[in-house]
Amino acid sequence: MSASGKHRRPKRRSLRRGTALAGMTGTALALPLTASADAQPLPQTAAAAVSHAPVKSATAAAALPVARKAAPTTYTVESGDSLSLIAHEFRLPGGWQGLYRKNRAAVGDNPSLIHPGLELTIRGKKSASGKASSGRPSADPARASRSEQRAKPQAQSAAPAAAPAAAPAKKTYSNDLDGWIREALDVMAAHGIPGTYDGIHRNIMRESSGNPQAVNLWDSNAVAGTPSKGLLQVIDPTFAAYHVPGTSMDPYDPVANITAACNYAADRYGSIDNVFGAY
Repeated sequence: MSASGKHRRPKRRSLRRGTALAGMTGTALALPLTASADAQPLPQTAAAAVSHAPVKSATAAAALPVARKAAPTTYTVESGDSLSLIAHEFRLPGGWQGLYRKNRAAVGDNPSLIHPGLELTIRGKKSASGKASSGRPSADPARASRSEQRAKPQAQSAAPAAAPAAAPAKKTYSNDLDGWIREALDVMAAHGIPGTYDGIHRNIMRESSGNPQAVNLWDSNAVAGTPSKGLLQVIDPTFAAYHVPGTSMDPYDPVANITAACNYAADRYGSIDNVFGAY
């Protein structure tokens, strides 16, 4: 038969195998591709898109920041420590003030006074027992400690020392009959001597009319050589016997005269309030 009458086996088109790389989230995938010999090439724009697909390298991944090491749950105070240094060391939010608020029950009212061996809560809330409630064991003191030789630039920002309590202001009295009686009443109260303002004032007005320099030179006491003196007309022997410690030894001193007279009246009559005449 002629060549034109034979059945010819069709020629197989040669196949080309290739590999395309696609970058997806840093992982390269090898995809087998099959194309005929007469397949049309990819358009230039498509090829460019494939060649410029972003691929994250290991170097870029390594450039990511490393998480900061977490502060321990608790910390044991060492010699030379302060709340500000501890807060700076562990970069605590809120600084030393936040650390003090969290540990006020353990530290007390003075944030500057922390002693070696005191256990502080660094993070996590404190339970009723004073231990951190996170359930983790206390940090190893050797790992949490800092060398005492290390420079301490934060020393200037240390917790302020508590100001000493101001001494109470000394009570003052007016230099007149009202002031003398009030001062005498405070002295009498300190020594347990009874008496009231009205009782003292009533007897003073009868005995001397409020003159602290008054002296009686005509009664029996004066005749005996011991005249009555001062606001409540006290003779020297009585003044000496009933003088109240802390007051003047001068019988003409208003406060000393009142307190000695009231001390005598308390011993003799129960109180100056019970005296209504010569005594």
